[in-house]
Amino acid sequence: MSSNVSQNYPYSSESNEDRAAAVEAAFEANDGLEAKVAAETSPLGDSTPGSNGAPVKWWTWVCPRCIEGRLHVAGFSRDRHGLYTVCDGCGSTFAR
Repeated sequence: MSSNVSQNYPYSSESNEDRAAAVEAAFEANDGLEAKVAAETSPLGDSTPGSNGAPVKWWTWVCPRCIEGRLHVAGFSRDRHGLYTVCDGCGSTFAR
């Protein structure tokens, strides 16, 4: 079993507002990251509360490149089915 199996499990969750703020901060801290994400993803669209009225929550993961960084959902991957994440620490991108 590989050592990064635990990276597939979420670390925590965050509100839609916190997710958007973390992604925007990663864009500002890393030159060219916003253009890369725009080229490789499709937008998330509107996030509305569930049928029970609970606010939308997004998973975060620990970055496998810089352990202090967290991966935040930035969009849907165009090439693969799944979420596209960016690290708020090193600016790396990953498909989840």
